[in-house]
Amino acid sequence: MSRQPLRVAIVQAADQLAAAGVHSPRSDAELLAAHLLGVERTRLGLVPLIEPAVLDAYRKMIDQRAKRIPLQYITGVSAMGDIDVEVGPGVFVPRPETELLLGWSLAFLESCDRHPPVILDLCTGSGALALAIAHARPDGEVHAVELEFKAMTWARRNADLRASAGDTRITLHDGDVTDRSLLTELDGAVDIVVANPPYVPAGTVLDPEVAEHDPHSALFAGSEGLDVITPMVGNIARWLRAGGGAAVEHDDSNGAQVAELFRADGGFADIAEHPDLTGKPRFVVALKS
Repeated sequence: MSRQPLRVAIVQAADQLAAAGVHSPRSDAELLAAHLLGVERTRLGLVPLIEPAVLDAYRKMIDQRAKRIPLQYITGVSAMGDIDVEVGPGVFVPRPETELLLGWSLAFLESCDRHPPVILDLCTGSGALALAIAHARPDGEVHAVELEFKAMTWARRNADLRASAGDTRITLHDGDVTDRSLLTELDGAVDIVVANPPYVPAGTVLDPEVAEHDPHSALFAGSEGLDVITPMVGNIARWLRAGGGAAVEHDDSNGAQVAELFRADGGFADIAEHPDLTGKPRFVVALKS
């Protein structure tokens, strides 16, 4: 069997994904091809023909994606900032929206005058956010908390991989971020807390990639989506030093409510709501008074 045009294979794959209801069929078809071929997506045009065995492997990947298996589960990796982390069944797939929270965090750390700055990531999941911060700030002392065993397994794996690549090692903690006795040794010692906790209101209809693959414990948080964030705010208040900052991602229906939780605590100032790239409310920031 002769080699086949890659461009034709991608067009056919995009049509198959569109028919399956995938939201970004052409993008996903190209990303899977780039991953399989080991090239940048922008350089796919430099690969005019592919071998039959490669085409067969590509079609198998497209068949998986057409079943609404997350793209990141198929490739095995997800990007955050300047790094990739490994993901798969049992762990929440990092979302592009969290890149904005990462960006705010790194900008805030630029103004931090303590060395090393102490960073605490709550509900770390795969460890993506904590590891991206550690990569950008190798001078930082980064702590990350996760409750679920499977997610922690991924976080430990990613932390070990990043450490072997030369990045700063982070400290992982098994724990419930709503527990008032959690990490008391960090009380008043943290410069910045970041969190992408479970925040989806129960009953919300989600895409199959999310509903059928992301762990529900990493998604849902009670009828309003605030069952984790509400008690977490008090813990954030005790962990932060005066002048320290917090950034908490939330459901797009809850920006005002999360901001009010920080105001009601009484220990925060400069509370602000931040939108995502579509203009929807996405995370709240606050400074410890």
